[in-house]
Amino acid sequence: QVQLVESGGGLVQPGGSLRLSCAASGSIFSTNTMGWYRQAPGKEREWVATITSSGSTIYADSVKGRFTIARDNGKNTVYLQMNSLKLEDTAVYYCKAVIPFGGNHWGQGTQVTVSS
Repeated sequence: QVQLVESGGGLVQPGGSLRLSCAASGSIFSTNTMGWYRQAPGKEREWVATITSSGSTIYADSVKGRFTIARDNGKNTVYLQMNSLKLEDTAVYYCKAVIPFGGNHWGQGTQVTVSS
């Protein structure tokens, strides 16, 4: 059974940084495409960033240049480094795994609040 556990969320001031982690189990992590999504109160869940099994990355325009997605296959973990945080980055952040022939799987989410 695939499990994804996010951590690293919290309260940060505008301009600050956070690093989110998503630990995966139950699949061959290195073959998964991993992504981060977020959902702000009253809004639809939106895509933030993706990293493929080969390490290629792509970002939403709203976070490009501020967020960095990375993976450590040895630790079965994907990270989201978030810098220059803005009020509008406040959301619950979710990790998603796309598993070859295994469908999509989601974590439970971690809250990020940007506030002064």
